[in-house]
Amino acid sequence: MQGSHRGAELHDQQYREQLAALLAQYWPHAEIYDPLADHQNSIDYDADRGKRVFFHHNRLCREVDLVLAFVPEASMGTAIEMWEAHEHGRAAVVTVSLLVHNWAVRFLSHEVYPDIESLESALASGQLQRRIAEVLAERNNPTATTK
Repeated sequence: MQGSHRGAELHDQQYREQLAALLAQYWPHAEIYDPLADHQNSIDYDADRGKRVFFHHNRLCREVDLVLAFVPEASMGTAIEMWEAHEHGRAAVVTVSLLVHNWAVRFLSHEVYPDIESLESALASGQLQRRIAEVLAERNNPTATTK
């Protein structure tokens, strides 16, 4: 949300509505959690509340089926969420980013799309849903092999 801003400000967050609409259209039974939706004023939280929310959101990434990361520029918070999902969770990590050479994006993502339009194409074709199912099968049963 803050990306690389040095001050207490957020980047444009309109992409969240686009992503939620795509998921609702192509994956209608998905339960979507948007950390900003319940914390519109998080930038103004005091240190104790901010810390609680930060760690809670990162723990959630261990419990969900999918972390959909939008990374137009480096984001320490998003990288931590991706790490938690990839290393400690059961989630598939799907990233929308042009930062394909960034190691966090490259090595923590199960799929990377350069833009929202490419993500939509993968959803419309069913390719992304199949890939997520493969990842979840592997993560939930590590002794099984998938093609």
